[in-house]
Amino acid sequence: MPPPADIVKVAIEWPGAYPKLMEIDQKKPLSAIIKEVCDGWSLANHEYFALQHADSSNFYITEKNRNEIKNGTILRLTTSPAQNAQQLHERIQSSSMDAKLEALKDLASLSRDVTFAQEFINLDGISLLTQMVESGTERYQKLQKIMKPCFGDMLSFTLTAFVELMDHGIVSWDTFSVAFIKKIASFVNKSGMDISILQRSLAILESMVLNSHDLYQKVAQEITIGQLIPHLQGTDQEIQTYTIAVINALFLKAPDERRQVGVESSVDILDCPLTEMANILAQKQLRSIILTNVIRAQRAINNEMAHQLYVLQVLTFNLLEDRMMTKMDPQDQAQRDIIFELRRIAFDAESEPNNSSGSMEKRKSMYTRDYKKLGFINHVNPAMDFTQTPPGMLALDNMLYFAKHHQDAYIRIVLENSSREDKHECPFGRSSIELTKMLCEILKVGELPSETCNDFHPMFFTHDRSFEEFFCICIQLLNKTWKEMRATSEDFNKVMQVVKEQVMRALTTKPSSLDQFKCKLQNLSYTEILKIRQSERMNQEDFQSRPILELKEKIQPEILELIKQQRLNRLVEGTCFRKLNCRRRQDKFWYCRLSPNHKVLHYGDLEESPQGEVPHDSLQDK
Repeated sequence: MPPPADIVKVAIEWPGAYPKLMEIDQKKPLSAIIKEVCDGWSLANHEYFALQHADSSNFYITEKNRNEIKNGTILRLTTSPAQNAQQLHERIQSSSMDAKLEALKDLASLSRDVTFAQEFINLDGISLLTQMVESGTERYQKLQKIMKPCFGDMLSFTLTAFVELMDHGIVSWDTFSVAFIKKIASFVNKSGMDISILQRSLAILESMVLNSHDLYQKVAQEITIGQLIPHLQGTDQEIQTYTIAVINALFLKAPDERRQVGVESSVDILDCPLTEMANILAQKQLRSIILTNVIRAQRAINNEMAHQLYVLQVLTFNLLEDRMMTKMDPQDQAQRDIIFELRRIAFDAESEPNNSSGSMEKRKSMYTRDYKKLGFINHVNPAMDFTQTPPGMLALDNMLYFAKHHQDAYIRIVLENSSREDKHECPFGRSSIELTKMLCEILKVGELPSETCNDFHPMFFTHDRSFEEFFCICIQLLNKTWKEMRATSEDFNKVMQVVKEQVMRALTTKPSSLDQFKCKLQNLSYTEILKIRQSERMNQEDFQSRPILELKEKIQPEILELIKQQRLNRLVEGTCFRKLNCRRRQDKFWYCRLSPNHKVLHYGDLEESPQGEVPHDSLQDK
């Protein structure tokens, strides 16, 4: 017969005695169980004792968590949290350095337990620790020359205990003085600081910024990027991780006006206060340091570092949010000039009439023709194409960047498509707008970073204008895929879906540079995407089941015959084609169709596109 559900069999230890095997009745009060255990070892004052897990956690058993005790658990009888907190509160104030060091070591370990932490905080323990950091360290620094290891360990344990106690969220971060902030910042700014002290100081600064609006400004005033860069240039990955975490935290809490700063800034980031976050994230110096000393130097990037790099990547791209959510003002001449510049670069002002010659109507007609060639939806006033947000003005920024920095590719795409038949042209303007929107969705521009994601891409740290370069690669991919799919205007959404799949699949390989990303895309042609899709479908468990395979074998001949007949019927119906002359102008048509007996192809010229089928008799050649 199984034991009652409320009975748990455990082993309980007590120093200097043999462990006891006990059955704990979970219906009994915890104090009654502790009294029973104490009586078994003839220990008086059971209220001064408590049970805790004997594993590495050493967490106390309370009425709230006692249900987590399982059969076979090993527990330990120990001093109660209140007693322990009182004793440690006294011991860390000892005049003996050795006693103080041992007490701080114990405090750092016990502070992970929320039950103990609550008791120690009730004794105003946090204030005691901050006072020790603010003033006590100065006294200990005098002894540093003769007791350097002791001093380093003492400060390290003090900061560790502080971090652990604050992590429980019992005390507000708003209660700390400027003197304490300055002291913590000094540990970060000072060269040659002990690694454990530096690590905990960075963690404290990050928590201050994330948990208190008032402390954000105070912390940002105490440290500059120039003081943080040496920590990124070191080899300790944990220090690098905490340093990037501080930069990320300061950016997350920065007011909007401090985030939205022009990408091309000349500010010297070594002296730049961390309040000017956009200037910092946009600078080549910081990006290259992270790329060289963190991403490429580390053999293996741990999950926490990957998460912080992902957060930095998201925050950098979020600088684009302002442009992404800005509508174009059709009356703004400066914005309209960007469109004029796109036209000028594409067509090199060919047949541009002088201002003194040609009517206004003629110029308008020419502009409308050129805007149609550029692939805008609104040929008369293309500014209207950029009134939707997202992607807003960001799409126009990308188009101008492509036209200026990849001019040959830009001109080739525009002229190539403007010479195609209308329904087969890949509209550059519309494509750029939809592609920008799609890339923003993929990179989650404007969204807050996920707390669990660590999906960063090294290639975005290799270029000052990585998003714009990303767009330039993808717009050329889109044009290439359009041709491979032999797409028409009706296929626009299908092409965009394929391009998104190509981009996503290339990103999953985590290319280390934009050039490598481009190479990955070259291997993901439309044909290859179809093969991958087919392979993935066939590898699904359902497709490999015996009934599916038998059904496929049975209906395949009928399906193939159906396809054959459908293709023949389409040939018999015939198709009208545009006819190109020697100048590649499409001014005439010709029609071709298969004879009903499937033996002869009839074809001939037409003056205009027919509304229906053309009879065989009217087609002169065969």
